[in-house]
Amino acid sequence: MKKIVLLILLFSIQAKAQLGKSMFTKDPIVNLENFDVQRVYWGYYLGFSSFDFKTDYKTNVDNGMSIDVKGNTGFNVGLVGVLRLHEYIELRFEPGLYYASRTLTYAQFNTERDGLREVKATYIDFPMLIKFSSLRTGNVRPYLVGGLSATLNLSSNSKSKDDNLQQKFRVKPWTQNYQLGFGIDLYFEYFKFSPSIRGVFGLKNELIPDADPNSPWTGNVESLKTRAVLINFTFH
Repeated sequence: MKKIVLLILLFSIQAKAQLGKSMFTKDPIVNLENFDVQRVYWGYYLGFSSFDFKTDYKTNVDNGMSIDVKGNTGFNVGLVGVLRLHEYIELRFEPGLYYASRTLTYAQFNTERDGLREVKATYIDFPMLIKFSSLRTGNVRPYLVGGLSATLNLSSNSKSKDDNLQQKFRVKPWTQNYQLGFGIDLYFEYFKFSPSIRGVFGLKNELIPDADPNSPWTGNVESLKTRAVLINFTFH
């Protein structure tokens, strides 16, 4: 995540240096003055993500049965369709492809084969979002965004008969989430650029337990729910 923050900082500095008087002065030249009058418009986004799990246990984990989850930086790409409902409100459909991975470490094992699971995921996400924009000031317009999404995990291993005993970590193929975030619209001469940061919060348990109800990997886990941070760079 440090690399992501550094990338955003460098981009912001470069944008400010390039735009100068056209955006960041008291009386900027107004770009794309009628852009937000459109009823429907389109775009695409690229970005980064870090996926995690929120873990709930059946019993106290002081006995060394805890799971340490580390999210690794992933990559996002997708399309955007926008329907303007009001001067300050938009309905947005943002289907996307997410490449993510998590490293799960089980404290009770002494060997890497048993105590480490690399959980990779390829998600197809279908979010329906509401965007609430503030009043535009020059070429800058902050906004809040939130909504619900359904996500298909193409790497869930849900149909596998093997489980953690054979080093197969399994989760359900479909999950439901809600998203909350904020961003800023920057109006350039030929396009609108919208960086944003969002949180993703899983609503249901995603774990498929092992065949053995006393499995040291899943036996004490009540639920695993997705938690993620998305940083998207959207172009319209």
